[in-house]
Amino acid sequence: MLEVLRAGRRQVKQIFMLDHGQGAILEEIRERAARRGAEVRHVDRRSLDHLAHGKPHQGVLAAVEPLIEMDLDGLLHYVHKSREAAFLVVLDEPKDPQNVGAIIRTAEGAGAHGVVMTLHRSVEMGLGMARASAGAVEYLPMVRVVNLRDALTRIKDAGCWIIGADTEGKKEYTAVDLTQPVALVLGEEGRGLRELTKRTCDELVRIPLRGKVESLNVSASAAILCYELLRQRMKI
Repeated sequence: MLEVLRAGRRQVKQIFMLDHGQGAILEEIRERAARRGAEVRHVDRRSLDHLAHGKPHQGVLAAVEPLIEMDLDGLLHYVHKSREAAFLVVLDEPKDPQNVGAIIRTAEGAGAHGVVMTLHRSVEMGLGMARASAGAVEYLPMVRVVNLRDALTRIKDAGCWIIGADTEGKKEYTAVDLTQPVALVLGEEGRGLRELTKRTCDELVRIPLRGKVESLNVSASAAILCYELLRQRMKI
């Protein structure tokens, strides 16, 4: 809730807060809500629990506009205007809102320009994903596309090197140049990248494993790749 108010990208229609709620975070929410003209209603815990439909709420809820999405042209224009080497994260039919939220949080923290994900057979852009992102969805441009292959082709035509994470990648992730304009592509938890997506990538890279598990959680893989990119670019 606080990041929604801080970012200021979405209209906050109404805020519900526990009676006598105290603390620095709640006080900042009140102050920012007042500056934006959002109504704050104080309610008892039973009422707040009812509004939350049994989900955890930490003493505050809000009625806000849906998460803002950008189209691919808008994202590519945004990257061009930044005058930085492109850094995009692309998700191939992700299903788990917790993983997607964690990836968004990592991508935003590492300085990505945006996240592209498939529209169909993918997680909804809802509360669970937003909560798992710890507010990062309020800052990082999000794009959902119908045809991922076409989207990757357009990203490639815009000058990006398309790098997919795959256990059968020929190179380790540290052996590729991530200082160039890059789109990092990650697949669904368990299945990984679809074959058509793999064929569209310019390069497939693997994360070496020395233990007995065969693969990492996709959000862990995203964190490793995003921060390797950041490490390489900070050395320039």
